Amino acid sequence: MSILDRLLNTSPERIAAIPSKGRFAPSPSGRMHLGNIYAALMSYISAKANGGSWLLRIEDIDTQRSRRKWADMIMSDLDWLGLGWDEGPVYQSERTEVYEGALKDLSDMGLVYPCTCTRAELMASRAPHATDGHIPYAGRCRPMSPCFGAGLLPATLRVMVPPYPSGHAFPSSPDVVVRFDDRICGPQEVDLSANFGDFVLRRRDGSWAYQLAVAVDDAMMGVTEVVRGDDLLLSTAPQRYLTSLLGLVSPQSYAHLPLLKNADGLRLSKRDGAMSMEYLRASYGPSEVVAMVCQAASVDSEEMLSLLRAYA
Repeated sequence: MSILDRLLNTSPERIAAIPSKGRFAPSPSGRMHLGNIYAALMSYISAKANGGSWLLRIEDIDTQRSRRKWADMIMSDLDWLGLGWDEGPVYQSERTEVYEGALKDLSDMGLVYPCTCTRAELMASRAPHATDGHIPYAGRCRPMSPCFGAGLLPATLRVMVPPYPSGHAFPSSPDVVVRFDDRICGPQEVDLSANFGDFVLRRRDGSWAYQLAVAVDDAMMGVTEVVRGDDLLLSTAPQRYLTSLLGLVSPQSYAHLPLLKNADGLRLSKRDGAMSMEYLRASYGPSEVVAMVCQAASVDSEEMLSLLRAYA
């Protein structure tokens, strides 16, 4: 079964989730490329095939790299491709109070603590994770007992994952293994401790970590399905863990797409100028760009274009 067939296949979970809401959540750190367009197309088609809506969320919490001009260009490119969003754009940079509330709730549980580890200390503690290069935290700053009130500190803040220290506020720790089914990658079991350790919620400079912002936003915005690249497959686990702690509802459906690669076998990035929308829009029409994406992803371009016309 092709990737497109898997996205269009209406499972019992998706039926229960009607009306569905999908989302496209780009980071405005540069112009979109074929890989971004692929994720946008698949997310859009998946939501619309289930009679749902499509949310555009601009994930601009990385203030060092994010620029509003890139967000504007992303929206222009989506409009040029015929991918109209039903809700948004929502900017994460404007949701600080929401994230502060979630951080306070977690801190009140005694699960948040300050971390003073330097990057060098983190690098020396464990080998980077093979799939995405992040380093599971070894627990150097983890307290031996619950830590209350840390959410107010101007420090890097981490959240504890099971097993918790003795005396924590819960009668029993949640399972350290997070389980979920992926429509493309199949059943998943992710050990939080082994793959992440206690992960960051807020950095020392006050910027919000991806896991917290995405977990809170997907839940509070009513997102029922997530379609994104498989480099974020593991991130589903800490996100579902956080929504569970906060008493929120995680998306019911996940589909993680194989990443598109260039001629050298490397994943497409914003550094691949020939694949950027700046070049593509100057050289091709929208249907031709969609066909290029489909060819790179081994997806039937005629079927994709037919679906886009039907959902326009």
